[in-house]
Amino acid sequence: MPRPGRAYWKGFLRLSLVSIPVEVFTAVEAAASISLNQIHKPTGRRINYTKTVKGVGAIDTADIVKGYEVDKDVYVTLEEGEIEALRVESKRTLDLTQFIDAGEIDPRYFEKPYYLVPADEPAAEGYLVIREALAEMGKMGIGQITMGGREHIVAVGPVEKGLVMEVLRYAGEVRSPRPYFSDLPTLKLDKEIVALARELIAKKAAPFEPSRFHDSYADAMRALIAEKAKGKRIVSKSSPAAAEGKVVDLLDALRKSLRTSGGETAKRAKAPHRKAS
Repeated sequence: MPRPGRAYWKGFLRLSLVSIPVEVFTAVEAAASISLNQIHKPTGRRINYTKTVKGVGAIDTADIVKGYEVDKDVYVTLEEGEIEALRVESKRTLDLTQFIDAGEIDPRYFEKPYYLVPADEPAAEGYLVIREALAEMGKMGIGQITMGGREHIVAVGPVEKGLVMEVLRYAGEVRSPRPYFSDLPTLKLDKEIVALARELIAKKAAPFEPSRFHDSYADAMRALIAEKAKGKRIVSKSSPAAAEGKVVDLLDALRKSLRTSGGETAKRAKAPHRKAS
């Protein structure tokens, strides 16, 4: 069956001395996102941008080079040839050099998924053997791949009947959480309140089904564009007023939540508790 889209990368998936020809396809549907252009309202034409320099005015594209800011308004400029010389030579092999438990990777490191598929029918057997072994062991293979002149760290694991390749971020690309959480207070939490929260979470626990969730903004935007394309005038609706913040009783709120989600367990003695906004 022909695969949708164009192969982003072609090469070999290697496990020790076993090499399997594979192709990589993006697993993300770019057309699902909506991009809006800036339009000149009187003419209905798309706006073009003229590149300018303060104190100079409009400039020629030939006079533009890339640069990195090393201080306020101080740049190190780089020629295209210098940048090109740094591009990593395209290696056509993805070596799986390490294997980890599937749930071991911190979600912050996941960047973009790709489908990894056998390049031809003879490659299918070796491909499926690796896929089956990873699935049975609950493992993902770690390696590096060269795409677009850059070397990426990737994780390869089973998805449905095939393999998915997740491009990962490097350690230096993920911000430390300390500046964001270090000033959180150390509180002695009420055990009863925590138990109720756990019970509520357990009641709402279910397998993840992405199809249950919809981008209501994108749906509304597509509907608006379709109506406007028919020449209809759209009258804006008044937005509902934002709910005001108020002090809530955590224990009472959790008990009510449990009742509305399927009933509360045996009543507990009401212990002193903290209020939160």
